[in-house]
Amino acid sequence: MTEPLNTGSHDLPVTDELAAFMRTGWADTGRAAGVGARPIAPWAAKRRAALAQRFPGERLVIPSGTLKVRSNDSDYRFRPHSAYSYLTGAGESDDVLVVEPSGESVLYVRPRAPREEGQEFYRDRRYGELWAGPRPDLAEAAELYQVECRHIRDLKLDGPARVLRGVDASVDARVERGDGDSELETFLSELRLVKDAWELGELQSAVDATARGFEDVVRALPQALGHPRGERYLEGVFGLRARLEGNAAGYDSIVASGSHACVLHWIRNDGALSADDLLLLDAGVETDTLYTADVTRTFPLSGRFGTVQRQAYELVYEAQTAAIATLRPGARFRDFHLAAMRVICDGLRDWGLLKESTDTLMETGLYRRYTLCSSGHMLGLDVHDCAKSRAEVYLDGVLEEGNVLTVEPGLYFQPDDLTLPEELRGIGIRIEDDLTITAGGATLMSGALPRHPDEIESWMADLL
Repeated sequence: MTEPLNTGSHDLPVTDELAAFMRTGWADTGRAAGVGARPIAPWAAKRRAALAQRFPGERLVIPSGTLKVRSNDSDYRFRPHSAYSYLTGAGESDDVLVVEPSGESVLYVRPRAPREEGQEFYRDRRYGELWAGPRPDLAEAAELYQVECRHIRDLKLDGPARVLRGVDASVDARVERGDGDSELETFLSELRLVKDAWELGELQSAVDATARGFEDVVRALPQALGHPRGERYLEGVFGLRARLEGNAAGYDSIVASGSHACVLHWIRNDGALSADDLLLLDAGVETDTLYTADVTRTFPLSGRFGTVQRQAYELVYEAQTAAIATLRPGARFRDFHLAAMRVICDGLRDWGLLKESTDTLMETGLYRRYTLCSSGHMLGLDVHDCAKSRAEVYLDGVLEEGNVLTVEPGLYFQPDDLTLPEELRGIGIRIEDDLTITAGGATLMSGALPRHPDEIESWMADLL
């Protein structure tokens, strides 16, 4: 049966004469001889081998995912599931990786349609080459990803298999759900907890590009301060850097001025800027290989901190410094958060906002009124990486060499919080850096950006 074409309501009908004409007169578009393997290919092969070793004699099915409708016949830009990308380095929709019981892997792909047959290449809005650009053919895909490739229509899903579910509904429907599916999802998440050398290089590239994006934002402040949607102006400035140096921003950028910084995931970014306020910028460039940075800086839009702003900033800085000092192989994952929160509690007590002892505050959690979220997470292909891992190996586990994580304590003084003196209300501060756990402790990947308030002011003065 011929697969229906994805055509639009306003597409014109095609005559027999046009169809015949469109099948002829095309140069050979094959390019397999000069494609070359992607740098990720040998690393992906090792990961597939580790997966097969974990589930010997079993069939494992990992889809890339499907296109998702944004509106009517317009799709969102496709991004493959992170586990699929990790195991293949491929990035097309509707493809499926199968690890056979023998341990061998086969990648089932939708290759580009031949122009000598059918109408997909010029009529199909989702997959047609003239609409969406070329996909690799089977030979090219095999060369790119260094794995056996077959046409997706040849995918047979008979018999038992573990499936990474919730990624492709058509795949889910073809394989009976089993108790082992969640175990597969968990292992694929935990497999990414320790980054290999190739991943560390990609992450450092993402962080370096992000630092340049933050510099772009500071340089653009004079123009943005005069715009009624200054936050969105700066979001666009960073987004330009992300698209020029990578795939996109790794997540919706948080560009929060004034009290908007007290909204932890402020992504409306529709506010004006005032020189009297702070700006909280939480953003990261995602590389073409889909690894993302995640960095936050809070800086004064005037270029200089006010007295109260500096007081609050310095407390967060001291908390982050204490947290970073705990990072080393063998330390518990939660240690850095607890270290940061003890500093925060001490500061809030010194300011007279809270009366109880620091030990009591840590036990009761009352301090969380002003710093609601945790102080960091794993980082990689997902901004909140390895999220399906078991608590005993992640949240309650210990750090080991090759982990990459963020450290991001903050203070968020809500504008309507009557427990606060008026001068603190509406101030939100977060300082976030990306770090790699090494044999000797931790490496600050985002060290190109200043952290201390004096350094922030000097950095801004130089850029402006």
